[in-house]
Amino acid sequence: MKKIMIIGSGGAGKSTLSRQLGQILNLPVIHLDAIFWKPVWVATPGEEFTAKQTEALSGDEWIVDGNYGSTMDIRLNLCDTIIFLNFSRFICLYNVFKRYFQHRGKTRPDLTPGCPEKIDLEFIQWIWNFPEHTTPRIMEKLEKLPEGKEVFILKTPGEIKEFLKNVPGWR
Repeated sequence: MKKIMIIGSGGAGKSTLSRQLGQILNLPVIHLDAIFWKPVWVATPGEEFTAKQTEALSGDEWIVDGNYGSTMDIRLNLCDTIIFLNFSRFICLYNVFKRYFQHRGKTRPDLTPGCPEKIDLEFIQWIWNFPEHTTPRIMEKLEKLPEGKEVFILKTPGEIKEFLKNVPGWR
């Protein structure tokens, strides 16, 4: 595990898991949200985002978290390990609201400065619809991966804890 990609719905815990794995494996962590969002929640244009992401992933070792379906194939081609947090929408929504109240008015460490924590209807709908709209596309991509890629599909916070216990270097 030298190039790890973590995907899943908003609120699944991608950034938290990436930080935990980064500490255990001593790997740099790349948060795609910090690359995509400019201050005041301005989106980075597609070609610029692709270039920034490609540059960030040019190293020999990393953990990257985030979905961004338009550039997912870049990460799938480069990584050796994929972790899909395939959580229920209820867990994800709970986590998003919890995160909102923890960081309300502040910018989370995995975001660009100037992007204070927020929740809007579009984000809630995306999380709610993730199991029907996004999960099937992710599963299709995972099923078509070439041999040699390690894939973990974790469905609960308990499965993340068990996964972390089995990572070499766990204390």
